Amino acid sequence: MTLRKLGSTGLQIGPLGLGSVNFSWLTDEPKSFEILDAAFERGVNFLDTANNYNAGQTEALIGRWFAQGGGRREKTVLATKVYSRPMEWGSSDPDKRAGMWVGPNQRGLSAKHIREACEASLKRLNTDCIDLYQMHHVDRDTRWEEIWQAMELLVAQGKVLYVGSSNFAGWHIAQANESAARRNFLGLASEQSVYNLMKRTVELEVIPAAQGYGMAFLPYSPLAAGMLGGKPRENEPGRRSFVRQNDAVDAFNALCDGLGQAPADVALAWLASRPGVTAPIVGPRTLAQFEANLAAVEIALSDETLAELDKIFPGPGGPAPEAYAW
Repeated sequence: MTLRKLGSTGLQIGPLGLGSVNFSWLTDEPKSFEILDAAFERGVNFLDTANNYNAGQTEALIGRWFAQGGGRREKTVLATKVYSRPMEWGSSDPDKRAGMWVGPNQRGLSAKHIREACEASLKRLNTDCIDLYQMHHVDRDTRWEEIWQAMELLVAQGKVLYVGSSNFAGWHIAQANESAARRNFLGLASEQSVYNLMKRTVELEVIPAAQGYGMAFLPYSPLAAGMLGGKPRENEPGRRSFVRQNDAVDAFNALCDGLGQAPADVALAWLASRPGVTAPIVGPRTLAQFEANLAAVEIALSDETLAELDKIFPGPGGPAPEAYAW
């Protein structure tokens, strides 16, 4: 598997990232371990999670997987996130959700929350260091000086190696990196954002900003919450509520039929080939899905196919300002 650098850092990751949002939620622990083991054996070394996935249970599951040894932790580039309150994913019980919310400082990017959230994640993940600690969302109520002071301390203590962002606007990336530069700190190593054929807004400013600052770009939701995964099969009742009637999706499915390729594979192959993309993050529910994801990133789409995809899903028209001005 071809490796690439995480932005301008010296860290090497594979061309695909393994997302864990379904682990301990839609995918039970034994099946989650199967997927994790398959990724480990195939050289998919970038593992992405977050402190609020299933109220922290996903991090804890990963910690138990690391505890099996065999180089699992040492060979994994571990990424998690800070910002949100941990909460019970998939629960309709408001008390169950509210019970995870201890107080008003258990969210955001205050120095207090960053420190406490990092300590809690380290404990759940059964490790002494997070390789990539990502801010899950911009915090408009906290100064960058406070955020970077907290992150610098974690780096100095050896609890965090690199800092990344997620769901940032282009100007947030610029703000964060310029503030870090004034402190002689490395700044953001990566940005993780939603990007797929149906959601191409990041082409305007986010991807150019990441490229301009030498950051990795790690897109998530490559299948647009299942919309680009083809028609749900009989054994996929859970997807039916997500896949709605859409003329563009119908045209996309027809194109894929003509290519003899599964829609999910074409969508992922397109994303992996996009300028500025370092490694798409996939969130498989099953081992079969993960194996299909691995095969999809090796698919080379022709120029003709890429042009057809642009007609079906035109995107914003390129980077700003040319996309809307001259």
